[in-house]
This record gives sequence, C-alpha cells and structure tokens, in this order.
Amino acid sequence: MSMENVARTSMWRAMAAPDQKPFRPGTVRRVLAMARERSRRLTLFVSGSVVLAVLAVATPVLAGRAIDAVGAGDRGRVVTIALLIAAVALAESALGLVVRWLSSTLGEDLILDLRTRVYDHVQRMPVAFFTRTHTGALVSRLNNDVLGAQRAFSDTLSGIVSNVVAVVLTAVVMIGISWQITLIALVLLPIFVLPARRMGRHLAQLSRQAAILNAAMINQTTERFSAPGATLVKLFGRPDEESRSFAGAARSVRDIGVKSSIRQAVFVTALTTVSALALAVVYGVGGLAAIAGTLNAGNIVALALLLTRLYAPLTALASARIDVMSALVSFDRVFEVLDLVPLVQEKPTATTVPAGPAGVEFENVRFAYPAASEVSLASLEEVATLDTRGGVEVIHDVSFRVEPGQVVAIVGSSGAGKSTLAQLLARLYDVDHGTVRVGGRDVRDLTFASVRETVGVVTQDGHLFHESLRSNLRLAAPGASDQELFEALGRARLGELVAALPDGLDTVVGERGYRFSGGERQRLTIARLLLAQPRVVVLDEATASLDTTSEVAVQAALDEALEGRTAIVIAHRLSTVRNADLILVLEAGRVVERGTHHELLARAGRYAELHRHSSFAPAPPQGGPVD
Repeated sequence: MSMENVARTSMWRAMAAPDQKPFRPGTVRRVLAMARERSRRLTLFVSGSVVLAVLAVATPVLAGRAIDAVGAGDRGRVVTIALLIAAVALAESALGLVVRWLSSTLGEDLILDLRTRVYDHVQRMPVAFFTRTHTGALVSRLNNDVLGAQRAFSDTLSGIVSNVVAVVLTAVVMIGISWQITLIALVLLPIFVLPARRMGRHLAQLSRQAAILNAAMINQTTERFSAPGATLVKLFGRPDEESRSFAGAARSVRDIGVKSSIRQAVFVTALTTVSALALAVVYGVGGLAAIAGTLNAGNIVALALLLTRLYAPLTALASARIDVMSALVSFDRVFEVLDLVPLVQEKPTATTVPAGPAGVEFENVRFAYPAASEVSLASLEEVATLDTRGGVEVIHDVSFRVEPGQVVAIVGSSGAGKSTLAQLLARLYDVDHGTVRVGGRDVRDLTFASVRETVGVVTQDGHLFHESLRSNLRLAAPGASDQELFEALGRARLGELVAALPDGLDTVVGERGYRFSGGERQRLTIARLLLAQPRVVVLDEATASLDTTSEVAVQAALDEALEGRTAIVIAHRLSTVRNADLILVLEAGRVVERGTHHELLARAGRYAELHRHSSFAPAPPQGGPVD
C-alpha cells in the first residue's frame, strides 16, 4: 500500500467515527454468538490473514538481501533470492484469493442471514408499525447497517489480527536491522496519525451535511417523480418553482462537494508529505550509516520498504477502535429491529377454522391502538423521542353476529371505528377485551394462515405492486393457472380488457397500479379476492372513491364476490347497504343502532340522518343502482 493510500484510508476511517452512539448491553455477546456459528470458516479466514501478514514482511527483507547479493557480485545468490521473491509473490497471490473467498463467503453469508432475519421479523410486525415507521429508515437497516455489521467479520476482525502481526513482525525486523533508524522513523508517526483524526472529524461534519443535503434532494425527486407527485405538480402548474427549488438543492450539494474535495486534497497531500519525510529520514540517516560502514545498502532498502509496511497497519490499528465501535453500532441497530416484539403472535397450539360455512361474531369487544413505544423505535420514525400518545379506547363494548351466508353492513361517520373492526377481524390487531370469532373459534386461537385463507378483505385503495398482472393476482393463489386467472378476471368484469392488452397477464401495472384506472384497480383486487376464495369477505369502503360508471362495474364484480359468502360491508353505497340482512350504525366506537334498511329509516335516528347526507344518497339513474 502506498503512503498516499495509507493517508486516504486513515482519513476515511476517522470520518467514519463521528459521535457514535453507545450500543446496548448484550450486543457483543450476540455478535460473538454469531461468530461461533461460523467458527470454522472464521478460523481459516483469520489464519490466512496472519500468513499473508508474514509474507508481506518477508518480501522487503528478501529485497534487501538481493541488493546485498548484487553488491557482492554473487550471481547464484541473486537468482536464489529472486526465485524466493517470486515464490512469495505467487504464494501471497494464491493465499490472497483464498482469503478473499473466505472473506466474501463469510460477509455475504452474514448479510443474507441478517437481511432475512430482519425482513421476516418485520413481516410479523403489526400494521401500526408500518403506519409509524419511515420506510427509508427501515430500508437503511436492511442495507447500510447490515453492510456495516458485515464489515466486522470481513474487514475489521481480520484487519486487527493481521495488522497486529504485521506491526510486531515489521518492528522486530526493523529493530534488528537498526533500532536507531526505526526509532527516528516512528517519532514522525504522531505527525501522521493525529492530523488524520482531527481533519477526519472536520471532514465528517462536511460529510454529514452532504448526506443531509443529498437526502433532501433525493426525497424531493422521489416524491416529484412518483405518479401522484408528478400529477400534483402538473395540476398546480408550478414547474418553474419546482425547477428553482431543485436547482437550489443541487447547488448546495455541489458547493459542499467542492469544499470537501479541496480539504481532502489538502489533507492527503499533507500526510503524503509527512510519509515522504519519513522515507527521507531512512535514506538520509541510513545512507550516512552505510558510508560510515555500520549499515549496508540492502538494509537501507529493506528499512524503506518495511517502513511503508509499518505505517499502514499502525495507522489502521490507530483507527481500530473506531472500526469496532462502528461495526457494533451497526449490529446494535439491526438487533434493535429484531428485538421489537410483534404484538400479534401465533400461539404454538393454534388451530384452523373448521370446515364449512363460517360465521363471524364480535362479543363485548374493546380496543385501543397501541402506543408508539409498543410497536416502533424513535430511530425508525426519525424523531428524538417517540410519541407518548396511545392507549385511548376507540372501540367500546361492540357485539354482533354475522351468520354464515349473511351480509351485515356497518355505516357511520368518518373515524367512528368501522375500519378498525375490519382490522380486528383480519387479526391485523388483537382486541384488548372481548372476543372476535370466525367459524366459532377465537381468532387468537387460529393460525395466521387459516385466518388469511378464511377472511378476505377488499380495501378502498386497491393496492397493487409494481409487478405484472400475473404476479399481483397470484399473490392470492400462487399455484393458479393462466386459465384460472382469466376466469377470475372475467368474473371481475376485466377479462376482455386484459385479453386486449399487448402483454396480457405479463403487463406491468406500474407503481401502485397507476397504469390502470381507479375502477380497474379495484376490480383487479376483487379478482384477486375471487382467486383466494375466502369464506368471509370484508369490503372496507370498496367503492367510496369511484365515479358512478366505475361503481357500476365494480358493484357487479362485488356481487359476484359476495355470492354465497359471509360478508361485512363497511360504509358501502346504498345499493348494498339497503339489501343487507343487518345494518349496524357505529358512532365513536359504539353500535348506536341496528336493524334493516327500512327499520332504521322508520326510526328516524342516526341512520336516517346519514341517509339524507350526500355520501349516502341514492346514485343518479345513469345505469347504476338507485334507492
């Protein structure tokens, strides 16, 4: 490694250590446990790194002896040493590849392990976790922090061991050649290391500022380049202001980049100069010693080469604490996520929903959304402290039954708790008091898979992944054939549309399905529901945001989806609400009225009041249902 590279390495390591927060107790123990799982490969990796360090010291010594042999005119010895240097070089290259392979397999294995652990664990977290967490912060745990933890095995551990061996061996050999020159050369070491740490901290501040500015610029472009963001900008017709705003952000990134680049260049130049001075000391003092006859030319060359090999590991070891702390903090940030306990968990004794038609029952249900401290981390929400609100009951003593094959509608004001009931039935949350039953069984006693197979939910937004139609549909039935997919699409009134597309089922739907209209997206989610064939269907405001024409098509698809199934319809249009077997009026988390459409209208209560509002008024007679 050249002195310039050593300088750059020192600088970046110093920059990597700004204000690291302490890690929690137990982190080291857990890291060591992961190391024990890989002890065999880890031992081979460290052993190979040690041998490489020994070979690195051997080459300068052999080079010095080759110079002495040349001076003595000993041809045989010159050839022998040259062959030894070649053999060492070949051995170093071969062993380097082996060590690199071990490093790569160890590191990539650790990345795979941690990423799958985090991903699987996050999948088990409640919906409240995702509503609070900043997606970018969570993705950072899967990427930046996992990679930081991986470096502890692939770089830091072997680096510390091999650098200690290299420093000890190099120092011993140099002292053996000339302890005086070695001591003088090492006096310059503080001049080399200390500025690196001080300048590194200063550059770290610039680096953090650059990261913040880059993040702001990327966030701006991400939001503006998404389909909803681009639409919003176009609707309000402010492209010039958007351009000026982005140019300002990009200009700030440029300015701080120039400032960092200049200071880095000054820093590297200064340290390279110091390293050159150290070599000048070796050649100057060593040359005088050679003239005096106390040292030969070969020793001077060996000392110069060894000095280069000495400064690199010494500088690395000076930053070893930084490397270790950085790696442990990365591990701790990953462990933070893994230590979050999912509020909804499957019992070891969980069973399945009994076969046959399945009814639904809510008995004395009470529920309060969890506080942030129960489901999230301040670092994932990118706040200093978590919101302390939570624990306020939003569902109060709700009881009702839906017999197999019945349709029950739930209506009420916005925020009354209608969607919360749907989430409790699908077991996205668990009740605080009371019981929710499906097929006569408490949902807390059922397996997750059984609940998902039995209860199907269609939400208002009709979310689709940025994948093909086939992939989105097979989310409900992974083994479904193309014929089955087209049958479901036909029942959802989308068969002809998809068949006419150039790529058919391979058509990519776009981000959140924006290549399709709102009604088409909703019918795709209904087709997905039909493929899943659940025994209980929950329609959560499934047509609330659709125009009348789209509603007609979606309603026809919904009628197909509801046929022969137990159904709970939330805040649906009057065509469905009117025909429900039972209507529940929910206000402030309480059932205030229940009965059929005509019974509730006759009472002239809250339902009748909602009926008079536009959101519950009959649809205009344009081919759609009317009341």
